[in-house]
Amino acid sequence: MFFQTQKPELKKEYEHFLKIAGCLSNLFSESDIPYLYYRVAEKVFCRAFGAEDLSRSDVSADAKKDAIGIGLKTFLANNNKTFQKVAEFNSDRRLYENLSPENLIKKVSELRNARIEFTENAHALENSIYHCVVRNKGKFLIFEEAMDKVDISNIKNITERKGSIAFNDGKHDYSFLVSKSTLTKRFITEPIVYEFNVDILEDPLLELKKLLEKTDLHFEKEVKIKQTIYLPLYGRNQTVFEKSGLNQWNAGGRDRHPNEVYIPIPAEIHKNFPSFFPDRETPFDLKLPNGNIMQSKVCQDGGKALMSYSNRELGQWILRDVLKLKEGEFLTYERLQILGIDSVRIDKIDNTNFEINFARIGSYEQFKNMYEKE
Repeated sequence: MFFQTQKPELKKEYEHFLKIAGCLSNLFSESDIPYLYYRVAEKVFCRAFGAEDLSRSDVSADAKKDAIGIGLKTFLANNNKTFQKVAEFNSDRRLYENLSPENLIKKVSELRNARIEFTENAHALENSIYHCVVRNKGKFLIFEEAMDKVDISNIKNITERKGSIAFNDGKHDYSFLVSKSTLTKRFITEPIVYEFNVDILEDPLLELKKLLEKTDLHFEKEVKIKQTIYLPLYGRNQTVFEKSGLNQWNAGGRDRHPNEVYIPIPAEIHKNFPSFFPDRETPFDLKLPNGNIMQSKVCQDGGKALMSYSNRELGQWILRDVLKLKEGEFLTYERLQILGIDSVRIDKIDNTNFEINFARIGSYEQFKNMYEKE
């Protein structure tokens, strides 16, 4: 797994940060079980182990360390075999809502597996695991297990219940909550790999007040990202056209390389964010989710295309390495739906450095609606 392979000093730092978060539990509840907000758990993990935070990337892993994808979860111990959410398929409802229970579970399982594979391809991961902080009376417990794909060929015991469909694949118990379009998995949290006590402060506000008065802390907010926009991976009417965009390799007029593609930049992006990208004469560095840097540029009339400077590198990455399409195979919107993405998020660090990440279905439309209202 992951935790047991880390240096002792890193594990102690992680424990220390979690104790700090847990000691403030009385800010949120009066329980003797320490509280841990999941976003705090993600930040603490990445800070302690120097992991890359993927929580903004809408993928099946929350963090990346070396070539390991890590799904971070925190939940109550209860009976040590609770169901927890592992995936949500609201945007894919039309793909399965009219299917029989057996076919519905098969389709949801296919979607789940495709999301895991997509995450591993996009972020150059060799494998994925779950790292869980299990909350019990007066302590935190650490549990880890592999993030297994659903073994579709071995699905059995499909059982309809009120509002859900339960099933098993020989490794894990699952339950699909129909109204919430949510897949849950039973986590049997044994064996625990590490545990430690958490002392909950009786009056955390008073203790924080004393700390601030004593140290006279001055907070400065570090802003790394200057601005963020979203771009669609499709054209009008949610269509990936056969001769443009990510299928530009199929356009006529001249011979084209199978990896010649571009990401569309709608005219309204330039209109509303005129200084976001450099001009067409200025290349810039675009950091990919796998950590590689791709020199890129804005191209074509009206600056309608985001391309790699080599004219082929973008297609190699997005079509071959991530989407696993064969040369000559069209990208369709349906393929994007299966993966749960149809947009990319572009973060501007400065005028020559940008980062790109995939974004969930509807992200560009939501972004567009937001800035059109301003």
